[in-house]
Amino acid sequence: MTRSAEPTSKTPKSGKPSLIPRVLSQTAGKVFLALMVLSFCTGLIIFSYYYYKYATLIEDRLANGPYINTSKLYGAPQVISLGDDSSPDEIAFALRRAGYGESRSNRMGWYQLRPDAIEVFPGVDSFFQQEAHAVRFKGGDVEQITSLRDNTARTQFWVEPELITNLFDRNREKRRILRFQDIPQLVINAVLSAEDKRFFQHSGFDPFRILKSAYVDIKTQSHTQGASTLSMQLARSLLLTTERTWRRKIPEILITLHLERKLSKEEIFEHYANQIYLGRVGSFSIHGYGEGAQVFFGKDLRQLKIPETALLAGIVQSPSRYNPLLYPDRARTRRNIILLMMRDNGYITQKEYEDGVNAELGVAGNSSESEDAPYFVDLVNSQLRNQFRDHDFQANSYRVYTSLDINLQKAASEAMRAGLKEVDDLLTRRGRTTAKGWPQVQAALVALDAHTGELKALIGGRHYGTSQLNRALAKRQPGSAFKPFVFAAALNTALEGGPKPLTPITTVMDEPTTFWFDEKPYEPSNFKNEFRGLVTMRQALSKSMNIPTIKFAEMVGYDTVVELARNAGLNMDIQPTPAVALGAYEVKPIEIAGAYTIFSNRGIFVEPTWIKLIRDQQGNMIYTSKPAQREVLDPRIAYMMVNMLEEVMRSGTAAGTRARGFALPAAGKTGTSHDGWFAGFTSELICIVWVGYDDNRDINLEGAKSALPIWTEFMKRAHQFRPYRRAKPFEAPDGIVSVDIDPGTGKLAGGGCAAGSRAEVFLAGTQPLEHCGGATQVASWDMPAQESSQQVDDSGRPRRAKRTTTIPTPAAGQPTPKAPEPREKKGFFSRIIDVFRK
Repeated sequence: MTRSAEPTSKTPKSGKPSLIPRVLSQTAGKVFLALMVLSFCTGLIIFSYYYYKYATLIEDRLANGPYINTSKLYGAPQVISLGDDSSPDEIAFALRRAGYGESRSNRMGWYQLRPDAIEVFPGVDSFFQQEAHAVRFKGGDVEQITSLRDNTARTQFWVEPELITNLFDRNREKRRILRFQDIPQLVINAVLSAEDKRFFQHSGFDPFRILKSAYVDIKTQSHTQGASTLSMQLARSLLLTTERTWRRKIPEILITLHLERKLSKEEIFEHYANQIYLGRVGSFSIHGYGEGAQVFFGKDLRQLKIPETALLAGIVQSPSRYNPLLYPDRARTRRNIILLMMRDNGYITQKEYEDGVNAELGVAGNSSESEDAPYFVDLVNSQLRNQFRDHDFQANSYRVYTSLDINLQKAASEAMRAGLKEVDDLLTRRGRTTAKGWPQVQAALVALDAHTGELKALIGGRHYGTSQLNRALAKRQPGSAFKPFVFAAALNTALEGGPKPLTPITTVMDEPTTFWFDEKPYEPSNFKNEFRGLVTMRQALSKSMNIPTIKFAEMVGYDTVVELARNAGLNMDIQPTPAVALGAYEVKPIEIAGAYTIFSNRGIFVEPTWIKLIRDQQGNMIYTSKPAQREVLDPRIAYMMVNMLEEVMRSGTAAGTRARGFALPAAGKTGTSHDGWFAGFTSELICIVWVGYDDNRDINLEGAKSALPIWTEFMKRAHQFRPYRRAKPFEAPDGIVSVDIDPGTGKLAGGGCAAGSRAEVFLAGTQPLEHCGGATQVASWDMPAQESSQQVDDSGRPRRAKRTTTIPTPAAGQPTPKAPEPREKKGFFSRIIDVFRK
């Protein structure tokens, strides 16, 4: 019997399978589950950590306000007075620019137009918070101003000052803060069409856009597709970088979740509308639709039309690519795409779409540079930092009210462009081009109120984006623009009562002369080395003769000239040497502007100012301007200087202003050094223009060919605006004598002299007494001037409107009476008694 083969494996005696594999399987499942739980907990902890981290940062940002540049700069308010030439439409335009509208819900204020009137109702956000007014017009003038509170008459009311800009922050970001209720529905519709049409339906994320973006990125192997909602874009702009990668998406999602949980949809849209980046203009980074509307269209956001809102919304996708100021064709294409989206979404009709596509872009060109007045804003910022160190204007909502006239600022910018084009053409014809290594010529313009010294317009260079150097504050040699201070010091000698006072007809020789000072020779020359022989003071100033000017300075003393100049606000670097008479010492254009107030303001120097008042967040006034004033010249001397400076513009080096069409009464002086200058004024405005190179190389153009064209363009534009339209002739003060002079002899003109005479002004008692016939006029208090003796200039305009006494000149051989002393003004009964005494 054979043994059967043994089995190859053993089985348990019980016949049941082993438990070890099952135990191992169960253990593995538990470990896996534990790992899953651990991973989930770890992920939850990490998520919670980063969510808390970003939520805390966003909470702090929102609690402190998301924008640090909330202080606002305002221009000067307009005053509407009885008799002003204006119209309802003109005032309505000014109100719209200040933020008013026709809706009663407008927080700034609202107005109502009538055929011959306008009613103005300030809102809760109005600075003045004044009573409502009705202004009625007749024949183009303001006929009546009535308070609507008590129906009583008023003589004037103030128009809300216009916002210049929000103070930019340290990153030079600019924005105009909007509330959601201030954003027009048309703008909201355009933004939703362009960026996130389901914004008010989703919870912060748009799954359809995310899937589409991921599909396109994978297909094209790029990371360029955008799936961000408005909430996600706001999250990115509040804290994160703008790089377009998936790595950025995780923190962006966390912040978006928190924003959606913390804020309402309206609040998210409001923050987005104020924060969104719209590109760079000049040196500024433009943020928010409010600032974008002003920069690109020169309008308030509420005034935008359909095509303009589409363009503004379309810029967001790529601000540098679609900048309408730089790439109008690209911007137009993008605008039309947004218009199509708006039509497809039902926000506009087919007709509105077609009209929008065919509309011009309507961009405002360089409006931002002119109306935002960047050099002026820098000047204000500098004073705020230096004078108010305890106040943080970049982190608090202060309201800074300035003297800037936005209309004049725009006029200055336009005049600068027109004038510099003319200068560039002249330099090009002389071969001075950038292609040949020449830098671009620069310029500055300063405009002051002729009586208050308030800064009304400021241009510090031809383009702020290229260079932020404010040339209005840079020291340069003024050349002949300084000479009026020499002649003013000379005329002052008439007040000293000496035997030979200097007058406008005092003569000196214009000839090559060596002046010795401090044992050193000084040998200046005239322009083009031309000399005229015996000349009067008036001729020397009118034709800007160097040799006679130094001789007059030498007569009165160089130290006297310097003392007068320093009293007029010029800097202490000016020294008493012969060269001072020719403007060899450097001054700032804004200093020259302030110094010329002694001529326009009857001898009173007024220090230039540009901040009028400041209010804090609660409306409390923390600063009010009190400009420094002092008398530098006797009013009679100031008038004589004005009269001679008028001659400069009639027949002298500044006669080109008249040839260019500027016909208002004005006085001024050209200046030529390495640079070109023109300093001139009317009864309303002082304007100083400087033109030159930053490296101080010689421009080789007289002031009459470089600075004068800019000055003339500005003053022609400026005096078209209502506050400056009524520039009037300069009025002589009491004690000024106007006589007819024979130019050949300097004696009183009359029948015995050569043909031809001209009127000249003198301090009473200093006029010539030798005569050939004629009349002497002395200003007095109580006797009206005889019209037959009224003096006129070359254009037939009365020289002055003062009351004068006419004293006939006696015949030859008889003594000439002296000018009468001013008499005490008599009353009516005193004059009756005098009649009976005769």
